[in-house]
Amino acid sequence: MDLGIKGKRALVCASSKGLGRGCAEALAEAGVNLVLNGRGAEALEATAAHIRDTYGVEVTAVAADVATEAGRAALLEAAGDLDILVNNAGGPPPGVWSDWDRDDFIAALDANMLAPIALMKAALPGMIDQGWGRVVNITSGSVKAPIPQLGLSNSARAGLTGYVAGTARQVAQHGVNINNMLPGIHATDRAVSLDTGVSNAQGISMDQAKAQREATIPARRYGTAAEFGAMCAFLCSQHAGFIVGQNIVLDGGAINATI
Repeated sequence: MDLGIKGKRALVCASSKGLGRGCAEALAEAGVNLVLNGRGAEALEATAAHIRDTYGVEVTAVAADVATEAGRAALLEAAGDLDILVNNAGGPPPGVWSDWDRDDFIAALDANMLAPIALMKAALPGMIDQGWGRVVNITSGSVKAPIPQLGLSNSARAGLTGYVAGTARQVAQHGVNINNMLPGIHATDRAVSLDTGVSNAQGISMDQAKAQREATIPARRYGTAAEFGAMCAFLCSQHAGFIVGQNIVLDGGAINATI
């Protein structure tokens, strides 16, 4: 399917690896020129080189922390006029309710709520003026079904979801669409980290830890960054103009819900 976005320009945050990279590669395959971002310059440059060589699109790499004002300023300066914005950032650490104080919540809000809002506020006016734009926020399945040990993430990402719900319906009349993607477990570094924690806590192998988690997923496997990216590219396409303010769960059926 031709997504109709060849030659568009996209900023994809936290895209040197994992789900962000999956989104960047899918957009590049559709002919979109990219501004990539990551905190680690070496991994970021390697990803940028791979995408340039594989897909033949323009790629600008900006090593910066999207959770900081300086990092966002550097990204926006490099990005220029944007057609597509993909917001993404790593989640805050797990724990229990008694572990977190105000500073922990502020850090989580800065990274997973306020940073994407700031980037949207910067990008939306230009998108509105040109009469077309796409924003995809990578949040978490915990927005739909909270995960007890991820209280910081539950809170910050739910706040972003509320902001998007109202904002998406204000800008849709201008041809600008904002939607959220809610990942479950995917085969990324995050999954390795989680499985390592289970392996250490239970004294089992990594393979056993993975198999144990896969058994809780109806699809009986982890998702891939490539299939996650394909959904992102579709939401950014010319075919998604009637999809507004939605929260699309990609979790292999792990969240047991009718609606």
